[in-house]
Amino acid sequence: MKKRIALLGALAAATLALAGCSDSAAPAANDGSSTPESGELREVRVAALPISDSIAVWVGIDEGIFEKHGLDVEIQPAQGGAQAIPALLSGDIQFAIGQPFGPFRAGLQDLGITVFSNFSSSQPSGDDVNGVVALADSGIERPADLAGKKVAVNSLGAAGDLTIKAAVDADGGDSSTIEFVEVAFPDAAAQLDAGNIDAAWVPDPFQKQIAAEGTLVMHPYQQVLPGLTVLTNFTTTELIESDPELVKSYAAAMAEALEFTNENEDVTRAAIETHLDIPKEVAAGLTLPNYDAELDLEQIGELADLAVKYGVLDKRPDIDAIFTQY
Repeated sequence: MKKRIALLGALAAATLALAGCSDSAAPAANDGSSTPESGELREVRVAALPISDSIAVWVGIDEGIFEKHGLDVEIQPAQGGAQAIPALLSGDIQFAIGQPFGPFRAGLQDLGITVFSNFSSSQPSGDDVNGVVALADSGIERPADLAGKKVAVNSLGAAGDLTIKAAVDADGGDSSTIEFVEVAFPDAAAQLDAGNIDAAWVPDPFQKQIAAEGTLVMHPYQQVLPGLTVLTNFTTTELIESDPELVKSYAAAMAEALEFTNENEDVTRAAIETHLDIPKEVAAGLTLPNYDAELDLEQIGELADLAVKYGVLDKRPDIDAIFTQY
């Protein structure tokens, strides 16, 4: 157990180090005069959480895909899409990658955020990109067993706790008795070992490493909405209206980068190893999402309905107004 926690600690340090590296003095996007034909590149900043689910943006840079579309992309490490919205609105960044819940809430507040494509989705069956795990002696073996327990998620009021609640209720448990607490993914193993939590919702590599000595209780996305959108691409409505060519170029480059990433697993795992400082043997065992630009608006609407049902959102956002496929 101590050896596993040490490895998770090393991964946590690497992830946190990367997340803390941003260049606030880097130049912002130019005035729009550059085009692929001119040979000049437009500089754009993109907020992305440094995890394997979002690795396609790094792959796109490495493979020269963004450059081919006339773009010089700088990644601004972020803790989540919702946290990137203020930077979008201030113009510090031009694009962000994150869960749909940031745009959901921005839409309800009429902040002018538009999701223009999907980024990654969970696996509809088999191993999935995240799961609920517990220690072997916890007595937690199925979703209903989580009732009355303390369960960790990295962010309250998002897809993690929402799908866990729905899965527990569907299995005959009472989700209202679950105590959800915020725990950063790299800290989940130590919190389980200390007895501070009973179960944790985590992505790979933490999911596989904890489950190897404990229990994989479920993949909540698969239990509730198989193939659920994990991450999306979004920007401001103002940028779409003021600089539509930039948004179109970025959307086209991103779609190409996602397709390339999905079709080149060896390249993708090598990029995870390089850019996320994850050991090769760990990167080789990660469950990767489906990288795809196509939005599933029907399923996103179902996710919003669940959010209203469980009180995560006060009311249903206007999906058609917030999500526009490019």
